[in-house]
Amino acid sequence: MTPSPATPDTVAIELNAVLVALTANQPQVLTLDDGALLPSGPFATEHPTLQSGVRAWVERQTHHPLGYVEQLYTFADPNRPASDGQRRVVSISYLGLTRERLSAGPRDPEWRSWYRYFPWEDWRTGPSPLVAQSILPRLATWAEGADASARRDRQQRVQMTFGDGLENWNEDLVLQRYELLYEAGLVPEAKAREAKSAGADPVPGMPMRHDHRRILATGIARLRAKIKYRPVFFELMPPEFTLLQLQRAVEALAGRPMHKQNFRRLIDQQGLVEPTGGSTSEARGRPAKLFRFRREIVLERAVAGTKLPLSRPL
Repeated sequence: MTPSPATPDTVAIELNAVLVALTANQPQVLTLDDGALLPSGPFATEHPTLQSGVRAWVERQTHHPLGYVEQLYTFADPNRPASDGQRRVVSISYLGLTRERLSAGPRDPEWRSWYRYFPWEDWRTGPSPLVAQSILPRLATWAEGADASARRDRQQRVQMTFGDGLENWNEDLVLQRYELLYEAGLVPEAKAREAKSAGADPVPGMPMRHDHRRILATGIARLRAKIKYRPVFFELMPPEFTLLQLQRAVEALAGRPMHKQNFRRLIDQQGLVEPTGGSTSEARGRPAKLFRFRREIVLERAVAGTKLPLSRPL
């Protein structure tokens, strides 16, 4: 029998947005429903492009103007049902950068640190104790529970994504780490059968509804990779800033400390900033010079790979 063609309403298209800002050296994401959801809504066709549509939709929904925007990924897994349980949801996600504005009321969107959702990703003060003390032992139990062939594969993936908890940490593998924890049943969003096989409670980290934490992990990974070859982090900075403020901002996004002198040398060699002539008084020491981003540098030439001087554990 020839199957009947699918009706137009068998697939629902929605937009999701990972909106990032920086506040007090914390990378923040805009959320809804008490932090359980990313901003999302149905796809509409009144705009000439998807990107212009997502700009208008996000600004209308959240009252936050966007700076840099790019399409992130299209999530079309067959197990993404719509709220009516009948249609399959195809989600087109976007990454946007903005400057934070405080919520005006209890029902307004809320900014939350992305490290509330992925606490093991913050290595700014050194290796995360959560990795060595909690995650790796549980992943070892999960790996040992498989047959010989699968055990080797699991152990290799754990080593590649989490290392030994002390070094060889690749800050870009945010999504791979989350997906491995999901497969091992170590996050609340995982299937119950996986959690049972791991024989352990979920690791710390705030869950999200549907697959929004996976979308958020994808956005964080994209941004961490992008700041190494394009200076999009300036979209998150105030018009004037000190070099220390700039370094702390980039460290917050990367989740890693940076060598101070190497960082300043890199910024100077790339010609990314220029002094404003002003200065600010800090809590200690002499006044710090204020700088601004030379936006025209992006138009003058393609900025070479920044090769951010991330500090590695000894």
